[in-house]
Amino acid sequence: MKIKDFLQENKISIGDNAIFLLEKLGFKEEKLIKFLEKEIGESAKMSKSKANVVDPEEAVEKYGADTVRLYILFAAPPEQDFEWTDEGIQGAYRFLQRYWNFVNTYLEKIKDLSYTREELRNVSGKAKEVRREIHQTIIDYRRDFEERYQFNTAIARIMKLLNTLQKFKPETELEYKVLKEGIEVMTLLLSPITPHIAEEVWEILGNKGFIVNQPIPEPDEEAVKLEEVEIPVQVNGKVRAKIKIPADADEETVKSIALSDEKIKKWTQDKEIKKFIYIKGRLVNIVVK
Repeated sequence: MKIKDFLQENKISIGDNAIFLLEKLGFKEEKLIKFLEKEIGESAKMSKSKANVVDPEEAVEKYGADTVRLYILFAAPPEQDFEWTDEGIQGAYRFLQRYWNFVNTYLEKIKDLSYTREELRNVSGKAKEVRREIHQTIIDYRRDFEERYQFNTAIARIMKLLNTLQKFKPETELEYKVLKEGIEVMTLLLSPITPHIAEEVWEILGNKGFIVNQPIPEPDEEAVKLEEVEIPVQVNGKVRAKIKIPADADEETVKSIALSDEKIKKWTQDKEIKKFIYIKGRLVNIVVK
């Protein structure tokens, strides 16, 4: 039997007393322990008897309190246990670094900008899509954070928003205002989780007063409305095309758009349409004979 199979069968991890054993053998290299865990057995649960307890003070000193808070909340839902890993906390640290560097990249262009929601509702194109993402993030965050207490998924939404903002390349002043709105929203959402860096960003953005006294932002319902949606069109159960329709289109409008599509014409021309089924905003299925 292989060592790895033996350990798994007996529910023993390579982490059990591994530090004691390796120190007696003269090994003190953490990379060796990680290699053994990866190649031979699973990581051990924290336990004083196994000498693998993480000292929170050491973690805070090395990575900062915000990183530790972020990692603990992001690692798993509150009702579940999780295994502390260096890779996990380093990932949280890298995210905060990325957030900080991103803010400072655009700081000079946005710190003196002011905006109103009414003004930002006039944006179009990519900026309009970014605003939709910003305010959908608020909706998802408030649901997960305030109603479901799923802090890990709330943090995941903030991370997704940062990715969206990083891909956004503003050119006009109005688009830079959208970017500032996104950064301020992200900072407000991070505040209960990583209060120190959020407070610092809030200040350098030119805001008055402490962020801790600010409410969680309310979503702009106008921003999240879809003007147009893309849905698949099936012919006899097989997807033959995708069409774009107005978000509030009725069935007759959808039917007209679907049947005039060149790809759909190929499968419906000179055939009898037995059924036209429209599932609002999701799917069209055409049955022909």
